[in-house]
Amino acid sequence: MRTGDLLGSGTISGEGDKELGSLLEMSKGGNREVLLRGMEVRKWLLDGDTVTLTGVAGEEGARVGFGECSGKVESAIVY
Repeated sequence: MRTGDLLGSGTISGEGDKELGSLLEMSKGGNREVLLRGMEVRKWLLDGDTVTLTGVAGEEGARVGFGECSGKVESAIVY
């Protein structure tokens, strides 16, 4: 471990629909479509999608966060 390493233990969600922490939870396991920006709907991530995560905690004036972390979904390697 070094300074700046980011650890995660899974999704931490709130109780309401606007507090869900993953697409899997938002789509109820792929059973419900989720409206994305631009009027597109999805149940699952697709090859080529870019996912950007941000995180903050605390109250106004005393917030901490880790900025943006982005990654692109690539297709599986087929042998």
